[in-house]
Order: sequence, then structure tokens, then C-alpha cells
Amino acid sequence: MFAKGQTIIQWMEQLAPKHLAMPDDKIGLQLGTLRKDVSTVLVALDVTDAVVEEAIRKQAELIVAHHAIIFRPLAHLQTDTPAGKLYEKLIKHDIAVYIAHTNLDVADGGINDMMAEALGLDVTGHLEDVHTDKLKKLVVFVPASHEAQVRDALFAAGAGWIGNYSHCSFNVPGTGTFLPREGTDPFIGKPGKLEFAQEVRIETIVPASAERQVIQAMLKAHPYEEVAYDLYPMDLKGRTLGLGRVGKLPAPERLDVFTERVKKALDVPVVRVVGDPAREIRKVAVLGGSGSRYVRHAIFAGADVIVTGDIDYHTAHDALAAGIAIVDPGHNAEKIMKKRVAEWLQAKCDEHKVSTKAVASETDTETFRFV
Repeated sequence: MFAKGQTIIQWMEQLAPKHLAMPDDKIGLQLGTLRKDVSTVLVALDVTDAVVEEAIRKQAELIVAHHAIIFRPLAHLQTDTPAGKLYEKLIKHDIAVYIAHTNLDVADGGINDMMAEALGLDVTGHLEDVHTDKLKKLVVFVPASHEAQVRDALFAAGAGWIGNYSHCSFNVPGTGTFLPREGTDPFIGKPGKLEFAQEVRIETIVPASAERQVIQAMLKAHPYEEVAYDLYPMDLKGRTLGLGRVGKLPAPERLDVFTERVKKALDVPVVRVVGDPAREIRKVAVLGGSGSRYVRHAIFAGADVIVTGDIDYHTAHDALAAGIAIVDPGHNAEKIMKKRVAEWLQAKCDEHKVSTKAVASETDTETFRFV
């Protein structure tokens, strides 16, 4: 049995929730349909003609990519243009394209965390905070026999976090009353008879971003036909997520040594470097993609160096004058997401016992050649 396209994307959005995307970012399903079985999903950085040919060879019905193929509304679709030919080929071969861009950058475990981990950083914060989760209080009444079952389901779905403390709840025993009416099938008692049940009131914290999955998990684990629960808004903030990462190396090292670390960790043959090769590096900022406008954020964070792509000439001069080093591995360094996202999706397929395969694209989409 293969997973449906909608199911694969539900798993993908557990890793990179859509609400984390920056305003006006072009994410989500951009071409095709998800209402079909998917035997193979190809994870790519870019969707080029060569990537589509790879998808055809591997009989992939779905491409999950980082960079969008449609950036602005289409006034027409001409199949004699490069973009039009690409769309035509995808449609003819019934290959859907789904994009996870800045939501995958911001997300916990997303591209910036992948890069920071590869560089061996102990992450301490973000370059720019962009999303703070709102918190809600969930109260549910459960028969004592199913207290642990429901509570565990809530925690597994993402409830119960207060700061770095997980599995937080408050539990109070009591007596619940209900009278099952005609046509009901009560878990406890009989229709037409007032029932007094020994129940537990479970209170826990739910981040707004996880509200839907927590409620679904609670309803699935709860034995009652009709579940009594309340959800209250709270004037409290939850976790903050952001773009880029700031962290520390295990020990200080020279910039030229750190440069070799970047080349190896991000699998790039060359990098552009700004700064004295002998200077000491300890605190590092990292941002996948184009990071010119985030150099000042790295300076404010006290970083010794920022690892990011597409640095322009004048930004490099400004950084040199400000005393921060730059290592630019290029925009294509984000290719680290291909293997990691494919592994995430494959783990979900295995967990749900479906035969769908998630594979990382082997096509090199780097546009620059160094001669």
C-alpha cells in the first residue's frame, strides 16, 4: 500500500508547518494534484529540467523541493518558453510539485538547524525571531481507567511543554455526571439512567500551532462517545522560532581551519572568505540561502563569523570594516536538505507501514562552475 500525496504532505508539514513561512513566500502545492497514490517522492533543492528527468526515471509522482518553480502569478502558460516546457513536462508525466521554503528555514530541525548541526555548533539562538507560538489551556475529563492513555496521547501530540519542561499537566480526581439519551452508546452506564462516573480532570498547555493534532489525538485516545473538554486562550507566549542560527564551536579555531570545516560539512568545493585567515573563531552565525541583509544581525549577536550565501561586494566591505568574518559557501549549500528531508519522510513511511519511498535527488543544481 502506498501513501496518498495528501498524507505525505501532512507529514512534511509536521517538519515544516506552513504558518512559519515568511509573508508572501511561495510555498505549498504549486503544480499537480496530491489526490493520488505516491510510490516515490523525490526531494530536491531546485526543480530544473534535469531534476524532472530524474523524477521521470525514478517514477516519482511527487517532488518536494525547497525553491519555488512559480514565483509570481502566471498571465499565460506558453509551452515554448523554458518555464512553460518545464510545467508541460511535469503535467504530462503527472508529477506534482510541493514547495517548503522559508517554513523549512525557520522550523526546528529545518535547514538552518541542519547546517548548524553539520558545522558542529552548540546552538544558542536565532539571527532574527519571526514567530512566537501562542499558548492555550486544554482541560479534558477522562474516566480514571483511561487517564494515562489520554494523557500520553496529549504529550505525544505536542501538548505539555512549558519552556524546556515537557509532560507538564495537572490532574484532579472527581465525579462526573451524565444521562445517556435514546440512541446513544455510552462507554459507561446505560441509556436513560443517570450515571455517576469517577473521572480525572487533566489540564495541560497546548501551543496554538499544535492545537489541531493535539485535539485529534485526544479524541482518538478518549473512550467516550462524546468527549467533554475546554480550550482556553492564554495571555502567555510559547516558543519563539526564527531565521538563521547562532551557536558556538566546541573550541576556538582559526578562520582558515574553520573554512575547511565549512567546505567539508556542507560538501562544497570552494568558498568565498572575508577576514584574516589567522583570526580566532568561536561564535558562529549561519543562515541558509542569501544572507547579505543578515550580516548586521550576526554582528548584533556577537558572532565572529557568518556562514551564508550570495554575499555582495559592498556587504563584504562593510563586514570587513565591522570586524566580522564571512564564509560564503553559495546558495546551493542548502542542498543539505535533500538527504535530511528524504530521511524524515522515509521514517514516516516506515512508521505508518506504507511502501512509498522517499529519495534524495542526485542531480547537481549548482549553476556556478569554478575554473
